[in-house]
Amino acid sequence: MNRLKAILRVVAMLGAGLLFAACEKPPIDTVQRGMRGTGMVQVYNPRIVEGEQPKNVVPVAIPAAPREGQKASEVFQNVKVLGDVSVAEFTRLMVAMSAWVAPEKGCAYCHKLENMADDSMYTKVVARRMIQMTQHINADWKAHVAETGVTCYTCHRGQPVPAEVWFQPAPQKHATRMAGSKMQQNTPDAAVAYASLPYDAFSRYLQKGQQIRVNAVSALPTAPHGSLADTEGTYGLMMHMSDALGVNCTYCHNSRAFAPWSESTPQRQTAWHGIRMARDLNNDYMTPLTGTFPAHRRGPTGDVAKLNCATCHQGAYKPLYGSSMLKDYLALSAPGAQAALPPVAAAEAPAPAAEPAAAAKP
Repeated sequence: MNRLKAILRVVAMLGAGLLFAACEKPPIDTVQRGMRGTGMVQVYNPRIVEGEQPKNVVPVAIPAAPREGQKASEVFQNVKVLGDVSVAEFTRLMVAMSAWVAPEKGCAYCHKLENMADDSMYTKVVARRMIQMTQHINADWKAHVAETGVTCYTCHRGQPVPAEVWFQPAPQKHATRMAGSKMQQNTPDAAVAYASLPYDAFSRYLQKGQQIRVNAVSALPTAPHGSLADTEGTYGLMMHMSDALGVNCTYCHNSRAFAPWSESTPQRQTAWHGIRMARDLNNDYMTPLTGTFPAHRRGPTGDVAKLNCATCHQGAYKPLYGSSMLKDYLALSAPGAQAALPPVAAAEAPAPAAEPAAAAKP
């Protein structure tokens, strides 16, 4: 009898563990973002927030360099981007990029050290295009990045490949014909926060530009958008966005009425531009580089790594909690931006970056 009771206790404990496995232990912090009664509350696990902070610390900027003097294109060979900045500023930026992207290999990650002008290394060709992409973001997507802007570090954080990228998933195989089509579902994937939703929300919305719809636009069953499949695909993308920014739905939506834009928060409009920015960058900058990357750097279907919300945000509601690195590296703000600035004053030097707040929440 005693042995039976012991077994039952163990079973009960295991059952309780399974029951509460998806729950988070207290304390949990909440921040009210809307009027009382709307349920617009952001919920934060302080332990998760604390764990996200180390990777969102902004590195100290390299002291400013003179903007006057010979231009990089006049001294160095084969400078196709940033050739209009001074030699000193060009060198400063190259040193910073090495620390942002490849601190272990340094210059050798992109350059043949015996001939720095050589373009035979694919990493150099990609890096050149990524500088142009960064300038494009800062100049043409202010509706999303505002004046904070981005640098190479925003995505790379000291790694040659950003921690958060995505590839087209390989087609799923079914054991029997009776299994039918899984509709890309019931395959838990981190991309959709392990929910039972279509696991490839990125291709359709962040590359192909399909309509993001939950509510149908017509009462007829033949409505072009708003079907169950569209709804589930949309929720897959929303789960990713929530996870990528470390927020819940009410960061952008009014819980009383999710659909109306007039009742949504300003962040929803920012997110709208962010989706289109990701689509633009994937189609115009990343996908054209597919043939440049070697096979081992491509995905299971041979495509190149692409970006999504998590690539920049990495768990923070704003990348690097809103700290701007662009102000210290204005050559990345737009083509020719550095050349149009006045000379650097003798006392001008970037101040050390501050540590993120203990509870960095929107």
